[in-house]
Amino acid sequence: MVGMRDVAKKAGVSVSTVSLVVNGTGYVSEDMRKRVEKAMKALDYIPNELARNLYHDRTNIIGVIVPTIRHPFFATLAALLQQELANKGFRTMLCSTTDSLNGEAEYVDMLRRHMMDGIIMAAHTAHAPDYWSSIGRPVVAFDRYLGAGIPSLGSDHEQGGNLVADLLIRSGTRHVVMVSGPRSQFHDLEGEGTTFPTIRYYAALEERMEREGVKYDYIEAGEVNDMRGYAHAMHDIFDRFDDVDAVVSSDIGAAYCVQEAHRRGVSVPDELQVVAYDGTYLADTAGKRLTAICQDFNAIAELTVRRMVEAMEGKQTASMQMSHTGELDDLVPVRLMLGETTKQQ
Repeated sequence: MVGMRDVAKKAGVSVSTVSLVVNGTGYVSEDMRKRVEKAMKALDYIPNELARNLYHDRTNIIGVIVPTIRHPFFATLAALLQQELANKGFRTMLCSTTDSLNGEAEYVDMLRRHMMDGIIMAAHTAHAPDYWSSIGRPVVAFDRYLGAGIPSLGSDHEQGGNLVADLLIRSGTRHVVMVSGPRSQFHDLEGEGTTFPTIRYYAALEERMEREGVKYDYIEAGEVNDMRGYAHAMHDIFDRFDDVDAVVSSDIGAAYCVQEAHRRGVSVPDELQVVAYDGTYLADTAGKRLTAICQDFNAIAELTVRRMVEAMEGKQTASMQMSHTGELDDLVPVRLMLGETTKQQ
C-alpha cells in the first residue's frame, strides 16, 4: 500500500510537506504543492481519511435522529437533510429511535466519543434538558425543545393552526375533529411547558374554534410510528360523531379519512372537509388531492444544517439568546395548499 513516505520520495520532498498538502494545513508553495499532487496521482495514492479526520478532530459525519423513517414526513425530512449535509461535505448517519434497541443513547455516546461531529435531533426524548446540555458537543433540535443553549428550529405551527382556522371558519364549519398523537405531549415539561412545539398548531386551532363558537374534539391516534392507529381513529370518528363536518390530521390521517368517508358514502368536501398537515408526497395520493398545510422541507433542511455548522463553530445566534423554555429559536413559515378536500378553492 502506497504511503506518505512513498509520495515524499517520489516528489523529492519531506513527509511533513506531503502531510501539509494532504491535510490542507500550513503554508506550502504552489510549486511544491503541484509536485506532491503529481506524485500522488502517479502513485495512485489515496489519503487515509480516518487519519486525516483525527488530525482535524473531525469525522464529517452528522447523526440524524428521527422517530421512524416509515412516516412520510420523517422520510422526506431525512432525505433532504442528507442531501443538504452532502452539499456541505458531510455524511449522514441515520437513526430511527422506534426501530433501534437503544434509541438515541447509542448516538449520543458516539458523539461524546467524537465518532461523529454533531447530532440533529428530530425525535421525542425522555431525557431531561440537562442531559443534552451536558453533552458538550454540537446538537441541533428540530421541532423539539431540548434545553437552554441547544439550537432549535421548526415550522411556524401557530401560523399553520390559524391558516386552518381561517379556512374552516370561512366555509361555515360547525364541528371539527382533530386527530394526532397522545394529548399528554401537550404538557410533558414541568408546569405548562412542552418539548413538542407541534402542539401549538392544535392549540391555536382550538383557541380559534372556541372563540368562534365552533364545536371541536381531539382524538388520539397513538404514537407516530403507529400508522394503523390513524385508520382506527378515522373509523371511530364516523361512529362517534354524526355531526362532524371537518377533520384535521397529518397527511396519513387525512388520507385514511378520505378513504373512510368514501366507504361510508360521505361526500368530500360537500359533507365533510378534510385538511392535512405536512404537505408530503402523500397529499397527492389519497384519491383526492388533499388540502394541506405544507411545511417547507427545503428551507427546514437548509436552516438545520446551517445551525449545525454554526454549532460546530461555537457560534450562538441572537434568536438562541432570546428564546424561552419550550420555545423554538427559529420558525420556518408554512403555507396553505388548496386541494379537492375543502370547499374553499
